[in-house]
Amino acid sequence: MIKNIIFDFGDIFINLDKQIVFREMLKFGGTPNLTPELIELNNQYEVGEISSEEFISRLSVVYPAASSAEITDVWNGMLLDFPDTRLRFIEELASDKKYRMFLLSNTNALHIEHVENKLGTDKYLRFKNAFEQFYLSHEINLRKPNIEIYQFVLDQNNLTAEETFFIDDTKENTDAAKKLGIKCWNLQVGKEDITQLKSKF
Repeated sequence: MIKNIIFDFGDIFINLDKQIVFREMLKFGGTPNLTPELIELNNQYEVGEISSEEFISRLSVVYPAASSAEITDVWNGMLLDFPDTRLRFIEELASDKKYRMFLLSNTNALHIEHVENKLGTDKYLRFKNAFEQFYLSHEINLRKPNIEIYQFVLDQNNLTAEETFFIDDTKENTDAAKKLGIKCWNLQVGKEDITQLKSKF
């Protein structure tokens, strides 16, 4: 029986344009692919190892034709709309009090600040308050798909893996969680929606 649900954030609740960085940074001399150095830089930022200022500074070296403001705008440009249907869905699920609910997101300080500004504080807090715990990678210094992050959530909240259901749009993330015995839904963006959750149990 499922008693606990762990939700990803991006492309589960808020829509993303993950390719915008590549498209827009081409204008500033960027490449259409992530280099190993950029992947490592992003990973460091997502676990809070470096500040927003250092992140932007190091990107400015990679994209010298772009200003810090332009880099920030492009970086935050991947965050699109948050449909009200999804907000209502998660609020209704929370009000049922049938499941313990958690958010687990690979994110960063720039993005979460932008999300709050974009949604408005009221809508953002309505969303955040639907969860028992709101885990952001840059705050807990762990990121998916490292198995330690799933064990952290289980241990911190005394959850049993077999009673826990995890939703993420990235297969690498759900595959990692499955190794601990967590039941998973690798949501197919554009084909499925989080509002279909109850049909997946």
